Amino acid sequence: MQQGVCTFKPLSPKEAEEERLILASIAWPEIPPWPTPISIETTCDPAHSSFTILPRRGGGQWQIGDQLRVMIEMSDFNGRPKTSGGAFLLARLKNSKLQAGVVGKVVDHLNGSCSAVFSLVWEGDAVVEVTMVHSAEAISVLQRLTREQEHPYRTAWKSIFRSGNVSATTMCGVCLQPTPLPLCNFTDSRTGEPWFCFKPQTLSCETRFRQLSVNFNQIRFLKPKEDLLFQKSVNMKVYIKASGPDSVTVEERRDQAEHKSLIVTPGPSGHYYKGVWKARGSPTARQFDNPATIKCLKAKKLHLYGDSTVRQWFEFLSQKIPGSQANLHVTVKVGPLMLVDHAHNILMTWRCHAPPLTTSTVLVRQLRYIANELHGLMGGADTVVVVGVWAHFGPLPIEMYIRRLLSIRSAVQQLLERAPNTVVIMRSGAPTDMTLYMSQSYSDWYSMQIDRVLRSVFKGLNVHWVDAWEMVLAHDLGHNIHPLPPIIKNMVDVLLTHVCPIKG
Repeated sequence: MQQGVCTFKPLSPKEAEEERLILASIAWPEIPPWPTPISIETTCDPAHSSFTILPRRGGGQWQIGDQLRVMIEMSDFNGRPKTSGGAFLLARLKNSKLQAGVVGKVVDHLNGSCSAVFSLVWEGDAVVEVTMVHSAEAISVLQRLTREQEHPYRTAWKSIFRSGNVSATTMCGVCLQPTPLPLCNFTDSRTGEPWFCFKPQTLSCETRFRQLSVNFNQIRFLKPKEDLLFQKSVNMKVYIKASGPDSVTVEERRDQAEHKSLIVTPGPSGHYYKGVWKARGSPTARQFDNPATIKCLKAKKLHLYGDSTVRQWFEFLSQKIPGSQANLHVTVKVGPLMLVDHAHNILMTWRCHAPPLTTSTVLVRQLRYIANELHGLMGGADTVVVVGVWAHFGPLPIEMYIRRLLSIRSAVQQLLERAPNTVVIMRSGAPTDMTLYMSQSYSDWYSMQIDRVLRSVFKGLNVHWVDAWEMVLAHDLGHNIHPLPPIIKNMVDVLLTHVCPIKG
């Protein structure tokens, strides 16, 4: 299906309706246009904004199980209250001494105010932290940049073609500006995922052998003064201060029956306490040291697919399993990677996903679509499949990501139909550290939209989740596209808990 400068995979009527509903569910509030001439003074300013902790319903002392509510008032750089919504805020409760943290749910009231709701899940102090990731005006710029009619991607790809001593390099992608040049069509025959390259003048399409990504100067895509909306420590990922107390003290609940009745759905997927992630509904966190990891994975095959955030799990587990990595004569960043522990009959593999993939260089023959890889698996009780696809899709229209997930979902469904005992685990996206450059293509706002699409597409399927979004956001270590080792350990513990559940 050709649409503007982008070519998307065709959808069935049922899939097209699902895509329409997904797009409607992630639609952002309408943001009023900037006044002319453009001035940053009228945009959201975290320094002039504030939040207030609302009193406990019914009064009295805060107790575990209560819902803490916070009201957030947004103002501009002149201190004038905003009258419309659209800012992107994140919120969490924390207690650094207890190494505790939990994510709050933010609701935009579309009138310049927002509220955040937190579950109180530990005894002791709980400090509220509200962060403005982007102003509403910055979101409107990100929306414009990702629309295919203007700048469908801020990262481009090239392929190297070679035959003997002759080589050539051309641009590739699913969104290519129309030119008289002929195209090489590398659309996958099974999944229908499109990918094109301009054909070299003197070489055939069959001579393509390497692919690499090209990062443009992001600022050139911005209009005058729009770069002012993406200033670190000014109006991008900046804490909003409290207008009064920023914390509460929580006591143990006296009436446990009442505690259970206060559980709100949907709520956070879990929280940290003493540095350990406690998944919701599982108060006893399972810890997997080296012997426990080996015992859990004995006689199992783990197939990990996705980006470098999944490769982190492969690398972490490789340190726990006394096997040896096979030398496949490839670069570690793009793989594929394999580890074999003959003594315990453990096989673990990792393979990166197919384009779009932002990397220095990769052999074309190593680019495999996850759906095709899943079709080749037999599955069964001894098989674990991990899928994590999100980070590299930020610069592209969200429709491409939806279609990629629909292909993967179909393959997962077929895998579970032929082998229902197969364990399938999905890894969500996560917030990251942002600069002006990073925000143009890999903003947390893009990642948040991608995360919502991922959860929607796989909702109701017999898959398990590692909620990387909340596990990074709730932790004190900060946001990083490659989470630091303490967070990775907690993620792998959740992974292994799904692989080796307690039999009761």
